Amino acid sequence: MTAPKRSLLAYRAAARRPQLYLARTLQHAASSLQVAPGNKERRQSKIFYSADEAVADIKSGSTILSGGFGLCGVADTLIGAISRRPDVSGLTAASNNAGLGEKGLGKLIHTGQLSKVVCSYIGTNKHFESQYLAGKVSIELCPQGTLAERIRAAGAGIPAFFTPTGYGTAVESGELPVKYTEDGSGAIEVHGKRKEVREFSGRNYIMEEALHGDFAIIRVWKADEYDAKMLKTFLRYTQHNFSGAMARSARVTIVEADEIVPAGSLDPQHVHLPGIYVDRVVKSNAPKEIEFRTTSPAPSSASGESKDLQKDEDTVRRERIAKRAAKELKDGFYVNLGIGMPMLAPSFVPKGVKVHLQSENGILGFGPYPIEPMVDAGGHIDVAMLGAFQVSQAGDLANFMIPRKMVKGMGGAMDLVSNPEGTKVIILMEHVAKGGKHKILKTCDLPLTGVRCVSQIITDLCVFDIDRHSGTMTLTELAPGVTEEEVRSKTGADYTVSPHLKVMDS
Repeated sequence: MTAPKRSLLAYRAAARRPQLYLARTLQHAASSLQVAPGNKERRQSKIFYSADEAVADIKSGSTILSGGFGLCGVADTLIGAISRRPDVSGLTAASNNAGLGEKGLGKLIHTGQLSKVVCSYIGTNKHFESQYLAGKVSIELCPQGTLAERIRAAGAGIPAFFTPTGYGTAVESGELPVKYTEDGSGAIEVHGKRKEVREFSGRNYIMEEALHGDFAIIRVWKADEYDAKMLKTFLRYTQHNFSGAMARSARVTIVEADEIVPAGSLDPQHVHLPGIYVDRVVKSNAPKEIEFRTTSPAPSSASGESKDLQKDEDTVRRERIAKRAAKELKDGFYVNLGIGMPMLAPSFVPKGVKVHLQSENGILGFGPYPIEPMVDAGGHIDVAMLGAFQVSQAGDLANFMIPRKMVKGMGGAMDLVSNPEGTKVIILMEHVAKGGKHKILKTCDLPLTGVRCVSQIITDLCVFDIDRHSGTMTLTELAPGVTEEEVRSKTGADYTVSPHLKVMDS
């Protein structure tokens, strides 16, 4: 999922629909001529000198498209201005996630101004999660790629589209709770919407509707200070995620720019967001936030090598799983790594093997964790490595929520596992949960991320290969010191033992 490609699709869609493109152009041109609150004459520039003025016409009940990913590329200056509007409430926000604590959109959750969030990921935002489980806020969970396409479709004038992502899961059935009751009973007040299913070329798809916004708030790297007709903006790094599509899909787009530069400073050939899609620009005054700052130890002055940290038993166990998983990465592979244990696998790729790594936020070609001074804030993937709460013997995967207890969100996992014929899905996890509870089962009892999508499971005890078509599982490797009897006792699924059973490399 990369915003630049989606932006190109938007232009192609417009090229196929000249009347629609003209209508959208006129709509944005008209909005650029609107009189700002408090001004009796038409503005000659889109530059606003106050974020408070730029958001002054946001009303209660508005839908806001908020760009960025995690805490990166988020329009914090504009969010801060909205939080200073206690008269505005009942807002719906659409974003990949809702910040962390009181940062990002989390600020509007703390102020009580958000009543609903359409997102793909909750992650470690404990306050957001607790508000949802307590019935204080509604959440419409949406797979990451689907969310991006719903927004893009709105800008292209497409009312709905079909996607394989989410078929056979609670996204299709509408069983994901949108809102719980506030009485603490855990009862569901608002259910999700069941999706229409159609078959195309022998494959099942579900229908998703376009997602429009009243306002889009996005953060860009640079914007020029030219007049209302020709303003141009540059997106940078994580600012690409969702932001371009959101700007094209909202009635009013408000931009905060890290830099506002003189007219002519930006090369028109490299502009990511033409000014016709931008209605207002303010200078960003919010610091760049990093959700989790993880860096490599600095090299020692004597040897030039990183200081070796003493490894505890848990680290050794996790590294054993990652080391075995790295053997599945072949030269030239494009690999998506989920959050957590899968991120360790690249450290164990054999010398001479070159792989292309894709991070959770769509950046292709990243490397190891940076040292401190270096910190700066669909079917093309060969292998996807993910974690899991549960996996069935047929390859079903559940890894995004435990109803009424914990909700992380599916993020991009549902998109990644939607094409198991083209992308090998490997699960990296500890064999059992806390208390020895089975995680490998005959049938998953948690909401599914994907149906018959997992091809291999690598745990601290063993390796299972799964035949997704027959729904059978085979034990192929045992960790050093582990017996087949131990694996059998800790596995709640049926499996056969390979006649070539071998020992995993330690």
